[in-house]
Amino acid sequence: MRLDKFLWCVRYFKTRSIAANEIKKNRVKVNGEIAKSSREVNPTDFITVRKNQIDYSFEILQLPDSRLGAKLVSLYIVDKTPKEELEKLELKKLSRDYYRAKGEGRPTKKDRRDLDDFMLGEEDE
Repeated sequence: MRLDKFLWCVRYFKTRSIAANEIKKNRVKVNGEIAKSSREVNPTDFITVRKNQIDYSFEILQLPDSRLGAKLVSLYIVDKTPKEELEKLELKKLSRDYYRAKGEGRPTKKDRRDLDDFMLGEEDE
């Protein structure tokens, strides 16, 4: 199975073209070597994917016939991502939540006016 198709099948990327673009940008390695989209992958291959500043690593157990449901992915790959990388992901989530509470969304027009009034008030003094 092609590398881009495999990454799409195991849900690392939403589309095959996104997977191919990430591979083209040298963000995917197979057995420690930079690979092309057309590279054939086999069971026991070790893949490293750099996505959102995190290096995900996994080993292939078997090749799927087509795209999998999220619950079935663990039957085909074994996640071997180091703990340090997962901690980076957790810190990234925490830092993002710090600025705006979950569910508040974008600032409203009133919020922006209040911010403008606050900023202009400081400049006048």
